[in-house]
Amino acid sequence: MAVGEDSDPGRWRPRANPWAIAVVVALAAFMEVLDTSIANVALPHMAGSLGASTDQSTWILTSYLVSNAIVLPLTGWFASVFGRKRFFMACLAAFTLTSLLCGIAPSLNAIILFRILQGAGGGGLQPMAQAILADTFPPEKRGVAFAVFGVTTVLAPVVGPTLGGWITDNYSWRWIFYINLPVGILALLLVLRLVEDPPWAKRAGAGGLRIDYVGVSLLVIGVGALQVMLDRGQDEDWFGSPFIVGLAVAAAVGLVALVIWEWFYDAPVVDVRLYRNVNFLGTSAMIFFLGIMLFSSLVLMPQFLQTLVGYTAESAGLVVSGGGLLLLALLPIVGTLTPRFQARYLIAFGWLSLAVAMAFSALRLDLEISFGGASLMRVAQVVGLPFLIVPINMAAYIGMPAEKNNSVAGLMNFMRNIGASIGTSMVTTLVARRAQFHQVHLVAHVTPGQPRFAQALAALTVRLAHAGLEATLATPRRCSIVP
Repeated sequence: MAVGEDSDPGRWRPRANPWAIAVVVALAAFMEVLDTSIANVALPHMAGSLGASTDQSTWILTSYLVSNAIVLPLTGWFASVFGRKRFFMACLAAFTLTSLLCGIAPSLNAIILFRILQGAGGGGLQPMAQAILADTFPPEKRGVAFAVFGVTTVLAPVVGPTLGGWITDNYSWRWIFYINLPVGILALLLVLRLVEDPPWAKRAGAGGLRIDYVGVSLLVIGVGALQVMLDRGQDEDWFGSPFIVGLAVAAAVGLVALVIWEWFYDAPVVDVRLYRNVNFLGTSAMIFFLGIMLFSSLVLMPQFLQTLVGYTAESAGLVVSGGGLLLLALLPIVGTLTPRFQARYLIAFGWLSLAVAMAFSALRLDLEISFGGASLMRVAQVVGLPFLIVPINMAAYIGMPAEKNNSVAGLMNFMRNIGASIGTSMVTTLVARRAQFHQVHLVAHVTPGQPRFAQALAALTVRLAHAGLEATLATPRRCSIVP
């Protein structure tokens, strides 16, 4: 089956220009994805300004991620009850308003509360934007439309830390939230003017409000515990901490009970029965693993360059940005290929390219890597991503009724975000554990009886003397430099 084939009859079309709608909803989604990473580099400044410790300030990030993850699988239900356009606008308004509140927050507790509300509002923007694109464009043109949406998924996490650092250094951390105001207001007005609900979306909300309290409770417990565990695991020493063990048990029990309850409940808040479609199950698994690969490499490269090679945040950002520029060029090209080639061929090429790039990176990554070599490595890592992002998202809708588009988009974005959280946790844990291992190994061999250690001390003494330090001070200075 080709990418463009699905059950959507394609008879309804919006009155506004589809590309104008695509730009508007992609802008809203880009703003939300940007906010998941833009605050990372500003945490020390925020902690100092709000009188909090660095450890306490990390809840500014965690609170956003938890509420965002909880809302994502609920978006299909919200859209079916309240109408997709109204729900999308409500999320956009809530995100914009809470951005203002985060900017003026007077204390740590206040900004954590506002970040929870901001994450809840932002949780509906990505899946609703994707669902709107799926209904706005006929199947044969969805490729380019999803390529536009793919920019928000891939480029925003790259731009976020660099932009956040620049704003914080030159103005104030509060401006990383204030910049959302003009963008949010403009997007809200354009959505009001351009976006409209298709007939099947209007029919979906005709049944009235019926709340699945058990399902919502299990979702909050399971997803909330999972997200907090992934975000705080490394800081709490993972399963050496009773706190993390408790979260793991709560996440496992909550999620398993959620799937069982929603499978048999007649009006589920999360439509898990969509996974009976083998095509949707496969694309969900692939987007999950893509989230792991994409964000793990995105976190690892800047961290490696800054902590081990000595790059500044700006230089590390430039290395990562090279891959982002390539994505901007490749995504539209892949979008035009989707009507000509079956999704499985494009996806297979994408996975093959990504595997080769990761193998190349593992062989070439060392402390002597140059700026050009690091940039080339990042470019190689992203070559295959457009061949995965676009066709996987498109293939998820194959065989699905049009009225299920909202639920499909919500679950696909949820799986990608959970994969991103797992990938980030894996990388941070691996880096921390391997750093501890090598430190222990290094200290064990840095002793006066080691010939290499003695040679290194002698060579350092000579370099200090050649640098102009008096011979009588070279040895004491040497001992103060080398532990």
